[in-house]
Amino acid sequence: MPTYDYVCDACEHEFELFQSITEQPKRKCPECRRMKLRRRIGPGAAIVFKGSGFYKTDYRSDSYKKAAAADKGDSASKGKSADSKKPEAKKAAEGSATAAGN
Repeated sequence: MPTYDYVCDACEHEFELFQSITEQPKRKCPECRRMKLRRRIGPGAAIVFKGSGFYKTDYRSDSYKKAAAADKGDSASKGKSADSKKPEAKKAAEGSATAAGN
């Protein structure tokens, strides 16, 4: 429900009131009881984020994160195996070079 600002033109009493959008504006001031109450037109209500945080819905799901982590782990293990083959290839190349040099 929206919050509306009211002001009384007779006694200048100001207050906020939670009302349904379909409800008619109040006319009677709760302070002086005159029918001089008017609803103010303002910039609108501020955005209020409640709960654990709106950002949770803005990011990827947990299942996506787990799959990405698994893919990252697979690529890391492939990278390690490729790196481990490189020294062996270097040793083989060095061995053939020394054999050719003799």
